[in-house]
Amino acid sequence: MKFFKKLYLEQHFFYYIIVIILLFAVSYVFPSLFNVVKMLLLTLFVFTFFDILILFIAKKGIKALRILPEKFSNGDNNPIEIHINNYFTFPIFTKVIDEIPFQFQKRDFSIEHKIKAATSKEFKYELRPTERGEYWFGKLIIYVQSPLRLVSRRYDFDDKKMIATYPSFIQLQKFDLMALAYRNEFGIKKVRRIGHTMEFEQIKEYVLGDDIRTINWKATAKRNQLMVNQFQDEKAQPIYSIIDKGRVMKMPFNGLTLLDYAINSTLVISNITLKKQDKAGMLCFSKKVENRVVAERRTSQMNLILETLYNVKTDFKESDFSRLYADVKKNIKQRSLLFLYTNFETLDGLDRQLAYLQAIAKQHVLVVIFFVNTELETMLTEKAKDVKDIYQQTIAEKFAYEKRLIVKELKRRGVYSILTKPNNLTVDVINKYLEFKAKGVI
Repeated sequence: MKFFKKLYLEQHFFYYIIVIILLFAVSYVFPSLFNVVKMLLLTLFVFTFFDILILFIAKKGIKALRILPEKFSNGDNNPIEIHINNYFTFPIFTKVIDEIPFQFQKRDFSIEHKIKAATSKEFKYELRPTERGEYWFGKLIIYVQSPLRLVSRRYDFDDKKMIATYPSFIQLQKFDLMALAYRNEFGIKKVRRIGHTMEFEQIKEYVLGDDIRTINWKATAKRNQLMVNQFQDEKAQPIYSIIDKGRVMKMPFNGLTLLDYAINSTLVISNITLKKQDKAGMLCFSKKVENRVVAERRTSQMNLILETLYNVKTDFKESDFSRLYADVKKNIKQRSLLFLYTNFETLDGLDRQLAYLQAIAKQHVLVVIFFVNTELETMLTEKAKDVKDIYQQTIAEKFAYEKRLIVKELKRRGVYSILTKPNNLTVDVINKYLEFKAKGVI
């Protein structure tokens, strides 16, 4: 039974059978053809038997291996390699069917190759996941044909392998260069500013104008003159990415939700933050605040953020900004830069949350990040064909105008903002962070 499960008749065999059947029909009119057709049928059976023999007599016909990356990068093209070794003494024709995860919804995936005798073949294909989580691969199935191409033999390899899809770590290398190549474009002279934060610099003699609260009494007693502690502005500033997991982040763009764009951006900005000697942290919220990573600058911080982002789950319910404000006030004591990934479509939507945003902005540098509706932007660029199109474009312009009003209203209330397209999100956030660093805002 196992033998017949691996044996398949190919199209060429059926083509020959059809031709022979037609010739049998013709032989009723021309009886002299009957014996010739019988010989053709016998020859076909002989060649088919011989084809089966050479394919199945070899104990080790081919060996194949699917090579997967350690993990998938969400929203990016991830390479998968397939290696095939041909141990037959003749060239073979292969049809590769990889049972890729159901999330990709590809049911007609196959690759055909010819492999020379006693050689190997390597080829790649790419998959672009659009969801975080586990992806299960099934069997790697290969159908092998001899040069006769009458039958094929099936081989099965690599049954059931799982690969996890993480936030887009491929972007990390891409945007690392951007941060390192950044230059001060604002003409601002960088100076060291003396402050009263907890980063100690040195003990020095007291001079008129020094804050008497910084007098070091032990050093004063030893030197028999007034000595003061000198502090400098703390270099490692806390940078938090705050991700709204509510219904406004469910909108899709190019296969990914706005939530996943925010998650990918958070991973990249956290990496650049640490490379710039700042502290990176994050949290998510909807009905409650969760997925919190306290802003730190340590070697394990990126792995902690990556795993936390991978495990972000949501049911896209309405977000509670009052709970976010209470949590930020309670748990983030030091003045920090907060990147808030959310989305506002109308001024009314902003007005309901504006009081909480203003309250947060009084204690921290708050940047509200929301998104351009790209479908409406496309609609505005198209030429109207009838009254219906004119009506739709008028509504689209109204919503686009409200987005611009939201930016102005946030600025008027002392809140920074970024209005961006989803595919430009990461670049715009990095630019804003580096701009703040250059201007000394943080």
